[in-house]
Amino acid sequence: MPKVKLKICGMREPDNIQALLEVGLDFMGFIFYEKSARYVDEVALAKIPQLFDNQASVKKVGVFVNAGLGAILAKNQVLPLDLIQLHGQETPEFCRRVKEEGFQVIKVFSVGQEFDFGQLKEYEDVCDYFLFDTKGKLPGGNGFSFDWSLLSGYRGGIPFFLGGGVEPNSINKINEFKHPRFFAIDGNSGFELAPARKDVAKIQDFKNKLNK
Repeated sequence: MPKVKLKICGMREPDNIQALLEVGLDFMGFIFYEKSARYVDEVALAKIPQLFDNQASVKKVGVFVNAGLGAILAKNQVLPLDLIQLHGQETPEFCRRVKEEGFQVIKVFSVGQEFDFGQLKEYEDVCDYFLFDTKGKLPGGNGFSFDWSLLSGYRGGIPFFLGGGVEPNSINKINEFKHPRFFAIDGNSGFELAPARKDVAKIQDFKNKLNK
């Protein structure tokens, strides 16, 4: 199987971002949802783009929850984004519109015991990736894992990110998890010292152990 990639989401602080760029992530996520404790406001956003000058290996992911296309494009004007992660009730048609703007699209689905994988079929032509996380009170960031064995019910063709409660001690479970469409791990609060401030040493250690 191909090596599982690593995405760290919920970044905001310039020094922390710079340190993680040196770790060599595959994806870095920025949350543009005002109710999130990791929300990137206009002041913080203005400080980020220059950190990515001459740095193309880490893909930038903008995370949105039921935002309009205009709001997504406005953020992209300040911080050019490679992927758009849609964390709300976005329709296949909206995903198609985002994709037509030149972005890769990650559509998030929160998985619980009663989750119907059949609903994903109408998204397969308009998304590049799915992200499966834990069904909870919040649209992401609930901080606990779901039963990954439920993903045996996913037989589609779109690669997926796996999130929901991922933290340093998850590494053995992740390395043992097998699925033909398992593409990347999505880490956030489980690696934090405080909201939007990540423990760089723990992420480096996690990355070193991933795929071992």
